[in-house]
Amino acid sequence: MYAREYAKKPPRVKGVSIYRPFIFGSIAKPIDEAHRPPNISPEHTHTWTVFVRGVEGEDISYWLKKVQFKLHETYSQSIRTIEAPDAFEVTETGWGEFEVMIKLYFVPEANEKSQTLWHALKLHPYGPDAEKQKENKEPIVSQNYEEIVFNEPVEQFYDILTSGPVPVRGKGGSKGSKQAAFKKQSERSAEIPHADSADNPYSRETEGKELDRISEARKQVDQMIKEEREKVTKRESVLEELRKSVGPVPKGK
Repeated sequence: MYAREYAKKPPRVKGVSIYRPFIFGSIAKPIDEAHRPPNISPEHTHTWTVFVRGVEGEDISYWLKKVQFKLHETYSQSIRTIEAPDAFEVTETGWGEFEVMIKLYFVPEANEKSQTLWHALKLHPYGPDAEKQKENKEPIVSQNYEEIVFNEPVEQFYDILTSGPVPVRGKGGSKGSKQAAFKKQSERSAEIPHADSADNPYSRETEGKELDRISEARKQVDQMIKEEREKVTKRESVLEELRKSVGPVPKGK
């Protein structure tokens, strides 16, 4: 009887979670008829790009190997795979909005399964400034901030993550020293920037403003509820006075 050999699982760095932020989304712009690209359908109204990028342009290819974009089935080669070092993006033209499936594949050292995201491609502006944006033919940007969390990464991938674009002090040595080095940055290994920039609308400053707006909206809702309750109380009081003035209703014989 032959002994069955099992592949030895790579050791992991226990008790450690590493966060890696990124942005995914799209940017679309109406086609300028004066400079319309040749060989595109006359029905197409916009040029658009769907993408996965690092926050503030940070390189993410040290942990992300390739990205697969699944477009609407009406496009030829509706599944597009972009592999590093190329930018993780696809540019096309079209006339309709649809959902794009985005699949992230990590570098081989990660020993992690791929992850799937969905993005709704936007070609047209929405909201109170929609007409102004249309008139000015402004680009329509629709993007989301996201974080990948690697829980207890394998040691080789841990080395890659912690020695990426931002060098980390204390790298090297035994597994114990690696964990000790990481302890200094365990809260977040890639913080959201403090302030906005032209390339990145996501920041702690923006987050604070959004929380303030939510708090103000809650106050307004609480005030509206209070006013409605006061109205109900007044109506019930008037109804009770009417009942007293009318007196008891005689029972029928």
